[in-house]
Amino acid sequence: MQDVTPENGAKQDQSSTRVNVRLRPVERPDQPTTANFSTVAVAQGIAYLDFGFIEPALLGRIARTVQDGQSAPKSIDGQRVTRMAMPLEQLVGLHQQIQQVLVGLRDASQLKTSPSPH
Repeated sequence: MQDVTPENGAKQDQSSTRVNVRLRPVERPDQPTTANFSTVAVAQGIAYLDFGFIEPALLGRIARTVQDGQSAPKSIDGQRVTRMAMPLEQLVGLHQQIQQVLVGLRDASQLKTSPSPH
């Protein structure tokens, strides 16, 4: 299970809801894909990364349902965009690359928000 929260940037409280997500495969290998959901599992020294897409409107409806005091669905369906399998050493390398990107984004964001010296 994974926490599912709206990705549309709408104001929301900091709570999240656990929902089982089933990703169904999509066959369009030549097209760029968008993923708004990911999960990682490890088995026998191999990391399996699933990237999927869940309709943002569905995520919004679930968030509103929970905010209204009703229970969230036990599971939802999404589309699996791709599944990657890689040795744990490559997963460590991917983690380092993602960290570098995030640090760069943070630094760029801080430069934009800091007052310029005159």
